[in-house]
Amino acid sequence: MDLRYTESEERFRQTLRAWLAAALPQLAPEPAPHDWPARRAWDTDWQRRLFDAGYAGINWPTEYGGRGATLTEQLIYLEETTLARAPYVGVNFVGLLHAGPTLIAEATDEQKHRHLPRILRGEEVWCQGFSEPEAGSDLASLRCRAVRDGDEYVVTGQKIWTSFAQVADYAEMLVRTDPDAPKHKGISWLILPMDAPGIEIRPLRTIVGSTEFSEVFFDGVRVPVDNRVGAENDGWRVTMVTLGFERGTGFISDLVDTNRLLGDLAALARKVRRRSGTAWDDGALRREIGRLQAEMDALWAMTKRNLAQAERRGVPGPAGSVVKLYYADLYQRLTDVAMRVLDRASLSMDDVGDLPSGLFVHERLRSTSFTIAAGSSQIQRNIIAERILGLPKER
Repeated sequence: MDLRYTESEERFRQTLRAWLAAALPQLAPEPAPHDWPARRAWDTDWQRRLFDAGYAGINWPTEYGGRGATLTEQLIYLEETTLARAPYVGVNFVGLLHAGPTLIAEATDEQKHRHLPRILRGEEVWCQGFSEPEAGSDLASLRCRAVRDGDEYVVTGQKIWTSFAQVADYAEMLVRTDPDAPKHKGISWLILPMDAPGIEIRPLRTIVGSTEFSEVFFDGVRVPVDNRVGAENDGWRVTMVTLGFERGTGFISDLVDTNRLLGDLAALARKVRRRSGTAWDDGALRREIGRLQAEMDALWAMTKRNLAQAERRGVPGPAGSVVKLYYADLYQRLTDVAMRVLDRASLSMDDVGDLPSGLFVHERLRSTSFTIAAGSSQIQRNIIAERILGLPKER
């Protein structure tokens, strides 16, 4: 594949860059981290601005409100919005990065026309009901039940680590519809309304003090059978499509942000005092940061390759697991270097003096989650071994 951008793609970049320069100063101040209604309003306001300007759903079909652009243009969009420090997808990352693409690939026409335009306009926020207390990395062990009752499913069970459940309108929900089938065969994928009776949401607090995750309990929640995506008991196949998007394209913005963070790390090293100079005077440290940058460049090239393959196939392939696995390790090593540079300032989650220690300490603590999110590193290794290298499946 050609890793260079075409003239038309560079024109798209310049047009987008000009729009961002005009639009970002018009935004209201970002709300407090734990004010979830305000955060939803702020995030969806930005989404509506993107939609009105023609930048929502860069590569989504135009019939659902997208731009119908190439995945390469989506890559440029993510590069430019991240570098401009524009708002991220925020509370609706599931709808925009996971559920929406899955609906495009697997849903009925009625389901697509009902949900996709509303997601792009910022009118619908989604969360993910996949993980359970005893079904995380081994997701197919999930126990949340859905029993058919006429034209409805009755859902009972529990989900955990549900991002932004407290402000979501719908959940992409995995349920067990055939308890007697082998564990991968008895699962269905539902569109579950989060305002249905019988749902209880309990916020969870993370190690960095954030509250975006919740555990969610379902007690006889009724969901129309028409809300099922794919055939009954075929949910595991649909789930692999969802996870393919999560691993294959869901981390692209994180890669761009991390590339920027590397620059921030180099700037930090030039600021931290060491004897009569700065930490940047240490040649070994400069080599270490340079190596991290080289690895990031290689990951970015591989991401472009994966996007080119996804554009041909319609869905991301297993190579996304390679990027996700390597990125999780690289991010931890990057933040480890930042902790060494900060030295005693790394003990504070608030900024120390004129050092941005709070940012780097927060990112170091958060980096651990990358080895778990979207499938643990052990799961990624199994996928690479089986689906790319062709090794025998794990017993």
